[in-house]
Amino acid sequence: MGKKTVEITDANFQEIINSDKPVLVDFWAEWCGPCLMLGPTVEELAEEMDGKAIIGKLNVDANPNVTSQFGIRSIPTLLVFKNGQVVGKQVGVVPKATIAKMLEV
Repeated sequence: MGKKTVEITDANFQEIINSDKPVLVDFWAEWCGPCLMLGPTVEELAEEMDGKAIIGKLNVDANPNVTSQFGIRSIPTLLVFKNGQVVGKQVGVVPKATIAKMLEV
């Protein structure tokens, strides 16, 4: 079972969100307990949505530009992009079904 999530950074962010597929960005940090709880759920979703959506993780400590651009204050925060625009936002740990529904836009 390989890792299906994409590592998203300040450098590749714009290119990734402009995909023709829906893009889920998980804003997280290594010191954030709830982020670590949500991590396996995001990985599972990446496996299940492979080819249908892009699921990526952005470390807020390593990528301050994108983090501040979207005003991320609490993590984990999940943003869903379609054609480069934010179409969904979820803060905190949520069930996989909730996240999957966000991608159905």
